[in-house]
Amino acid sequence: GAPLEGTVELPVSQDLSAEMVQGIDRFALRLIEHTKEYRKPTRDKLMAMLGMVDSRCAQTRDSCRFIPTSESVSRFMIPVFPGVHAEGLHFKGSPDRSRGNTIVCLTDAGESLDAAAAGMRLPADAEVFVLQLVNRETTYSINPRFGVRTNVAHREWLYRQTFVQGRTLIGIEVQKVLAICDFVSARSPDTSLTLIGEGDGGMVSMYAAALDERVKGVVLSGYFGPRETVWKEPLDRNLFGQLRNFGDAEVATLIAPRKVAVICGHYPVMAGPQNASAGVRAVAAPGLLAEVPESAVRAEATRALALIPGSWLSIHEGKRSCGEVAAELLGLRPEPVVDMMTHPLLDVQKSTVEELQRYVQTLFSADETLREREFWKGVPASPSQYSGFVAKERTRFWENFIGRLPDPDIPARPQSRLLRETAHVRIYEVRLDVWKDVFVWGWLAVPKDIVAGERRPVVVCQHGLEGLPENVFVEDPTTKAFASYQAYALRLAELGHITFAPHNPYRGGDAFRSLQRKLNPLGLTLFSVIIGQHQRILEWLGSLPFADAQKIAFYGLSYGGKSAMRIPAILPGYCLSICSGDFNEWVRKVASLEMPMSYVHTGEYEISEWALGRSFNYAEMAALIAPRPFMVERGHHDGVGTDEWVSYEYAKVRRLYAKLGISERTEIEFFDAGHTIHGVGTFEFLRKNLMQK
Repeated sequence: GAPLEGTVELPVSQDLSAEMVQGIDRFALRLIEHTKEYRKPTRDKLMAMLGMVDSRCAQTRDSCRFIPTSESVSRFMIPVFPGVHAEGLHFKGSPDRSRGNTIVCLTDAGESLDAAAAGMRLPADAEVFVLQLVNRETTYSINPRFGVRTNVAHREWLYRQTFVQGRTLIGIEVQKVLAICDFVSARSPDTSLTLIGEGDGGMVSMYAAALDERVKGVVLSGYFGPRETVWKEPLDRNLFGQLRNFGDAEVATLIAPRKVAVICGHYPVMAGPQNASAGVRAVAAPGLLAEVPESAVRAEATRALALIPGSWLSIHEGKRSCGEVAAELLGLRPEPVVDMMTHPLLDVQKSTVEELQRYVQTLFSADETLREREFWKGVPASPSQYSGFVAKERTRFWENFIGRLPDPDIPARPQSRLLRETAHVRIYEVRLDVWKDVFVWGWLAVPKDIVAGERRPVVVCQHGLEGLPENVFVEDPTTKAFASYQAYALRLAELGHITFAPHNPYRGGDAFRSLQRKLNPLGLTLFSVIIGQHQRILEWLGSLPFADAQKIAFYGLSYGGKSAMRIPAILPGYCLSICSGDFNEWVRKVASLEMPMSYVHTGEYEISEWALGRSFNYAEMAALIAPRPFMVERGHHDGVGTDEWVSYEYAKVRRLYAKLGISERTEIEFFDAGHTIHGVGTFEFLRKNLMQK
């Protein structure tokens, strides 16, 4: 059959889904390449990127606990937040020490604390705090409440609980370093502070030095170089918006003119996550650590010195230890403080992981209070003022949390081909261009009984994770696709609606999940791209001579339900939205250990979105859809959530619509089934809001 009027023939493709993901990948890598051109680093931006929003405990001379293990060595505990401590080993240094030098030492997360610090040859003339970081073992990445064990490294385990709440493990560890600095300064204001770190410890040391001018110098080993491939590294190093403002060169400039010494070599190497043994969930995100060539280290150093010229940054050969270089900077003797192997640190990894876990799990209530204060109390009492409030909050949501890309900037160049016909409907495959390498692909169903000059409403029917446009048209009741979607796009078309089933690019496992890893350092998400695709979809659907541009609705299941919360919240061109099989107390669903279906211990490692806990849970997203009609479809036995949590979050939506005097525009339907389209109350909701004059 002929292509749709106004389009050219679409060639048959082997796999448009894979082509879409590959094209977005090229698009993201191109954006990364251009970031160096417009970076403007500041300490405020660095603190925001690290999620350093919580105040540290005040330090006094007596706030630190020292538990002696020998005459000159103690285990220390310094409070950072309520219930959270900086913990490690403290060395007094030589008895005749009079220089007032204190070194804070951070070892790599992949090495034992005592062995790594021993290799640093720490100066005997200085007091030394050796801080325990969270390591990359998996022993405590468990949820005993539900009998769950995972192969997720401790650092990733805590990342999964903090990221959606607008915190990072890296930022918390920076706070631990600064808490030590607070203690030392409170005790001895004139003490000279130096930080030294290897691997992850070098990363944390660099950020801490950049933020606190009490630090006189920093020695980095195993961490300094180009960050443009940070998306390949372990998930816990994912920092939202990092590359917009910071490479390592830009961070280093925040330390200048204080001293920065970079030692080449000693880069930790890790091939990927640990293998999962029997009874352990293999859900860890891919991520590797590799040697960084000396040429790349020197190139990044050259960039830093081009930004701020001077002698503040130096490069040292890999055979030198951190302690030796630190001693040179401070004018001290490069002798070991003590044979660290005779003073092994008591195993505090368990307490370190568990106290951080307890702390971040208490943040849900605090963040809900924050959303109440900063969002809900701002809702105007007058419905006539609501549009202005929503416009402002929509912009904040799009730009700061989803990530805003420029509007589509190339012609759509619509292509189509007739796929098949039923007695009442013609189904076309459609492709539209969005940006270079990025396109829209989907299936369009057009009722045959549309007469000349008539304009029908459109329902965009969005598939879920690993789905395809064809899935929402499958009529064979023996298939998995039918079990989930009940051919709802076809059924709605047979009832008289135009339906369009676009392909959203969450298909292909790690191939699509790596897109999130590439986009996050740019301050973007996969939905940044999807929003642009739907801008083009709305534009094109609205141009069809038989479509009513004012009546384009959105109805999605599962990951399509996630889309139903985010896309219409940002794009007012959708006249209503139906979220099926996804509406939830979303922030807890992502990061709480109280929910058996929590994403903390599943394979969807890309799912967490930066700082939504402090800003936009699902009720707030629904508020951005209001005053347009909004509906939730919920199966009692749907394992994505529980009726109780769904009802808890939806109650806030219902209250808002009542406040605006439009209670009839929102509904929730419970039905006795699982993760599937029900198509009863929702079909009536569509009929009432789209088909009635």
